[in-house]
Amino acid sequence: MGEKPLFRKIASFQYSSEAIIYKGRLESEGIAVFMRDNFTIDTDPLVSNAVGGVKLFVREEDFAAAEEILSEISKYSMTNEGALIKCPNCGAEKVQLLTVVDDARSIFSFVLSLLFLILPFYAKYKYKCDNCNFEFKK
Repeated sequence: MGEKPLFRKIASFQYSSEAIIYKGRLESEGIAVFMRDNFTIDTDPLVSNAVGGVKLFVREEDFAAAEEILSEISKYSMTNEGALIKCPNCGAEKVQLLTVVDDARSIFSFVLSLLFLILPFYAKYKYKCDNCNFEFKK
């Protein structure tokens, strides 16, 4: 029989800046949070998907409370006023912001960033509805 694990993964994020926001929210509620792979991704953000993103861990006994706190935070995109963005196709409020590389300028920026190991200086964004998969610009 193995020992019961002390920590449990509560969430993972593409960038450490996202993880820090959630970490702060949990710590403000008195839950100790531990981050993993944040330094690796801060050093080279392009490897985020390869290592599974920045992971947040909490103690096993705090997992249920942490899960409840995180469930209160919307994972969908919002306007500057705090309202959820609605899909123009179906009206659902399950819309996420995506970074896309689909034109010559985006591809050129992406290739340059890979060659010189720098952050991309140009990024293009669009929204995607999780309900109907409709993609649109705001």
